[in-house]
Amino acid sequence: MQKKYTRKDSFVIFHEILNHFHFRLISYKVPQMKNTLKTLLLFAVVIFAFNCSNDDEEKNKEEVIIVDENGEEQTVDISENKKAVGDSANDMLSASNFDAIQFEIFYVEGLKPTDDTISNFEEFLSELLNKPNGITIELTAIASPGKTVYTIQEIRDLEDDIRTKYNDEMEVAVFGIFIDGEYSENTENGSVLGVAYRNTSFVIFEETVKGFSGQAFAPSTTVLETTVLNHEIGHLLGLVNAGTTPQTDHQDVQHGRHCTTDDCLMYWTAETGEGLLNSISGGVIPSLDSFCLQDLRANGGK
Repeated sequence: MQKKYTRKDSFVIFHEILNHFHFRLISYKVPQMKNTLKTLLLFAVVIFAFNCSNDDEEKNKEEVIIVDENGEEQTVDISENKKAVGDSANDMLSASNFDAIQFEIFYVEGLKPTDDTISNFEEFLSELLNKPNGITIELTAIASPGKTVYTIQEIRDLEDDIRTKYNDEMEVAVFGIFIDGEYSENTENGSVLGVAYRNTSFVIFEETVKGFSGQAFAPSTTVLETTVLNHEIGHLLGLVNAGTTPQTDHQDVQHGRHCTTDDCLMYWTAETGEGLLNSISGGVIPSLDSFCLQDLRANGGK
């Protein structure tokens, strides 16, 4: 096993080096002493820099023990799946670091997304992601957490309790949940349908989605589910200007990380039920406009 050095070890090593060269240094001429001291100091700086870097990496690690499909325990660093939205955009889009992607999607019993929604989602992903070793989607039912309102922190806590898939050597993992209850930041002017809240995590407020799809003349549940699901994945892929660099100026700064094109999937109204009902015409699922597609291709997508 490779020994891990600390800052204390570095000082000991440096002290031993000085002792080793002590008698030679006092017999050297001044120029020679200066050169030797410079070498030793440079060596010490390299050691300290190396160990500071390693210490920082250790601090950022967050390891948990999970049981794999074979029933064996594994220690997994989950810190790579707990970053800011958009931080894993290139990892999800390209095959540079990961040549496969898996979606672990949970749903509260009775709130399973429709088969057509999942089929639409698979098609959406296959058109955008460079994953030669495949895209997998796994759905799992869970009992209701028993809440009527959720904060994002509560969603994060729930994820930490039930998530089992994390990045491995060649596969990036994404967590999602279709949940009951509503978002704590809903207002009388807008009911949020979905939120991307970590670099590989999203939530769909499915009970709210079904409430809107059940209204007279509203689009079907599949259309609303697909639109919201694809929209939140768009944010994880770094749209707009959230980890994927815009190739043209099309960010709606007033509404955050959204597109200025009003019929684009990434237009801001796709996140609220009221806005979505007004923006979907003829039951057609919005698609990404040419600007967003150009951004994704520039960041490793198809």
